Amino acid sequence: MFYHTEAKPQGWRAVAVFDDRPDALLYLGRSSTQVRAGYQEAFFEVLDEEEREHVRNISLQRWHGAPDAGKWMHLTNLNVPAPVRLARSA
Repeated sequence: MFYHTEAKPQGWRAVAVFDDRPDALLYLGRSSTQVRAGYQEAFFEVLDEEEREHVRNISLQRWHGAPDAGKWMHLTNLNVPAPVRLARSA
């Protein structure tokens, strides 16, 4: 039997770190550039308002090791997105 595997698996992720609950995956991608470009939108889609209030930071992590025997390594913290405020029209 033949099992097809990706030539380049997703090796980067953004994880929300909370002050009072377990971490939550926000975004998974093939590169740090892809994750940095997409995590802010995912922050508002994946987490509800109450959860967003408890996010302490967002961890950018890279998979280190073989696909079946490795671990996620923290590289840096990303900015926690601020809510968009709409201006009122006159």
